[in-house]
Amino acid sequence: MGDDRTGTRRIELMLRKPWFALYAGIRPTLVIGGRGQPTQWGLGTWQMPADEAVTLGVFLFNRVWRFGAAEFTVAPGQTSTLVYQAPALPFGRGRIRATE
Repeated sequence: MGDDRTGTRRIELMLRKPWFALYAGIRPTLVIGGRGQPTQWGLGTWQMPADEAVTLGVFLFNRVWRFGAAEFTVAPGQTSTLVYQAPALPFGRGRIRATE
């Protein structure tokens, strides 16, 4: 997943929402290095520096408040897939974990 020629690597992130979630039409926002970007549910890849730790954050926003926030620091050389699990209710925290 890394790209040694440019000093960058790609991380896979699976964004999951429970099928019984009590909110609809809300998409997650991914924050990498302080820059937020809207995303979609499912599997995606993102580029980041290969030689430094990077903190990823994910949150949900329903036009009134933020919820489902979670953060994970990706160490240099880490290439495992990350999985974000959103909460079922429109409040509370989400969770990010690395898979093997």
